[in-house]
Amino acid sequence: MSKQQLFQFLESAREMPAKVPLEARTSGSFDELYGRFGKAEAEHQAGRCLDCGNPYCEAKCPVHNYIPNWLELVQQGRVIEAAELCHETNPLPEMCGRVCPQDRLCEGACTLNEDFGAVTIGAVEKYITDTAFAQGWRPDLSKVKPTGKRVAVVGAGPAGLACADRLVRSGIEATVFDRYEQIGGLLQFGIPSFKLDKSVIATRRAVLEGMGVRFKLGVEIGRDLAIADLLRDFDAVFLGLGAYRYTDGGLPGQDHPGVLPALPFLVHNGRLVTGRDPQGQPIAGWEDHVPLPELRGKRVVVLGGGDTGMDCVRSAIRLGAASVTCAYRRDEASMPGSAREVGNAREEGVQFLFNRQPLEILAAADGALAGVRVVETTLGAPDANGRRSAVALPGSESLLAADVVIIAFGFAPQAPAWLAELGVQAQANGRLVVGGNGRLPYQTGHDALFAGGDCVRGADLVVTAVQEGRDAAASIARALRGMKAIPSHLQQA
Repeated sequence: MSKQQLFQFLESAREMPAKVPLEARTSGSFDELYGRFGKAEAEHQAGRCLDCGNPYCEAKCPVHNYIPNWLELVQQGRVIEAAELCHETNPLPEMCGRVCPQDRLCEGACTLNEDFGAVTIGAVEKYITDTAFAQGWRPDLSKVKPTGKRVAVVGAGPAGLACADRLVRSGIEATVFDRYEQIGGLLQFGIPSFKLDKSVIATRRAVLEGMGVRFKLGVEIGRDLAIADLLRDFDAVFLGLGAYRYTDGGLPGQDHPGVLPALPFLVHNGRLVTGRDPQGQPIAGWEDHVPLPELRGKRVVVLGGGDTGMDCVRSAIRLGAASVTCAYRRDEASMPGSAREVGNAREEGVQFLFNRQPLEILAAADGALAGVRVVETTLGAPDANGRRSAVALPGSESLLAADVVIIAFGFAPQAPAWLAELGVQAQANGRLVVGGNGRLPYQTGHDALFAGGDCVRGADLVVTAVQEGRDAAASIARALRGMKAIPSHLQQA
């Protein structure tokens, strides 16, 4: 790298692709917020990379992408090689380039971040894959030797898709089962189109099918097909069941018709936006779909400050709400969601109320929703997870007026009943137990059953689910080669 290239960051400011105009966003556009870099812009931004000897960006990335290496390839115009390198570590780079909270991960760790602005890693990653696919690039499996082994993948979310990708690269046939009519899990139905256009998922499906992955959609294990059938017909099974159980805040009055759980709201709206039948399969944990009220002209309050909460407030803006308020029980610095998403929400008109703990949902005399009774809080001692607890301030209660309340307190996994009889253990919080006691990473208490993603980790990022699905596939391949468990001399003490 020349001296001029080394100090390019001094002459070139950090830039993101152009956004959809604010007027369009607040008028109902669900188009992807950020556009795409052209060749010149991508090369220019990639050229800002310092190529650190100890790349913090790579270390902070859950899949440990070779970020400086593919940034260098982009700068040289070698986008096909960059795409191949992206896929060495990440089975779904075009998804992660769009939905990862880069400000908390790779870009947040970039050496340039504090003083000069981080390299726009996510936008360049998106450029690499989109451009390579458009030029006809597809993964080359010509040297893969079939093993004759077959694996069933339950769940077509990011963990399941990543697992299937890595299995076929190992010469193992992969068949993916999912109860929904489309692949992607929450990528398809939970993440709004303004963050991830659904054509991107359709392209990935075509790529995976071209690699030999088979999809059997609209099939729910335990309802349409027994797990025993999969164990009989396949050499192993990977469970990427996700985390769909609603975290119930236990608020009095939360059963009011004007109160919606976040996930059914996002799923139902996502189907309407993409023109699909909104009467699809029900979400686990709810017997039926939650009817969506008309939000146009309404006062909407969203409870919760994570990424799901940001998806809800920004969707409500696009659905024509008169006002949208996000209430969060801690301060802004403690919010678990992406700071960039919070900034986009503010830009679109969302109001934030920090240090507000919801106590009760209240109805008016005529039965309509009146709002949420909240109390102001201050930060106290750290809780069991190391986060400072929200402590209510006596005498600070008030009413936050609302016509519609959306509860976004998070989600947790829920182990299906059919797993217990197979020796698969689950923790009290619903997370499946894997590994340990001489077992391979991601191997459950049943030799042929493996699991990863949110059903093991708990609700987390797309990229962590991708990482676990990828790494679980490596354990499956190892098991199918004859090593059913970790030899005793390799076990950790």
